[in-house]
Amino acid sequence: MTEIFGVPIQALFGQLMLGLVNGSFYAVLSLGLAVIFGMLNIINFAHGALYMAGAMLAWMGLEYLGIGYWWMLVLAPIAVGLIGIVIERLMLRWLYKLDHLYGLLLTFGLALMIEGLFRDLYGVAGQPYSIPEEFSGAFNLGFMFLPKYRAWVVVASLTVCLFTWYMIEKTRLGAYLRAATENPQLTQAFGINVPLMVMLTYGFGVGLAGFAGVLAAPASQVGPLMGSNLIIIVFAVVVIGGMGSILGSVVTGLGLGIIEGMTKVFWPEASSTVVFMIMAVVLMIRPAGLFGREK
Repeated sequence: MTEIFGVPIQALFGQLMLGLVNGSFYAVLSLGLAVIFGMLNIINFAHGALYMAGAMLAWMGLEYLGIGYWWMLVLAPIAVGLIGIVIERLMLRWLYKLDHLYGLLLTFGLALMIEGLFRDLYGVAGQPYSIPEEFSGAFNLGFMFLPKYRAWVVVASLTVCLFTWYMIEKTRLGAYLRAATENPQLTQAFGINVPLMVMLTYGFGVGLAGFAGVLAAPASQVGPLMGSNLIIIVFAVVVIGGMGSILGSVVTGLGLGIIEGMTKVFWPEASSTVVFMIMAVVLMIRPAGLFGREK
């Protein structure tokens, strides 16, 4: 059996693939956080709970209504996005001119409420969600077997991330969004409905969390605690990449997922803390993050 640094190559590539899959979830979730912070200046601590809500909605759709994976991959993010729009219109809109702490506290409270609701309904035990038939089995790559669903997660995540980056950075709509962020009064004077754009931006950002939740449903147990277990790492990813940086969130999410996977091979004891060690080093060297802009 071929080995690299004393580690069987199958185990090495298996962890590399697992790290890439985890990095894909980190990228999509941190992308949503970056969009919301970059455009609305809100630290959205409810992101993990809304990610969980997307997965739970996918499970509920299958369990109670017989709605399969592909439909829920569209419907659940839309439903989560609509929940986000209600939150933005009723609560967050009053906090934009206040300190970041108020938005963080409000969204943290919302996260506890959403998580508590699902815990009361379904308890803390995870619920299984079967992999779609199209993705059952694995590809034989010669040196390892690659589960088809994991490959799909990576492809779908990268597609969504690239689409979001292109839409914000290269289109007229993205230019309007950036202008509304920099100078909302001047943008409003040119006839652009800034409050509507802000509302839709928040809905889109949390919709990305719902999309990631549906992707995660067949890959893990669906339960009320799945968001709280992940959100701290995702916040670390956003800080390392640079708060509000779209490209930084995607690149850092994928990179840290791979680093985390490799750490499990060569230094298992540090696998749960390596992301935070990297965050501490980055903040000491570059406080704005790797892709952030220094003020």
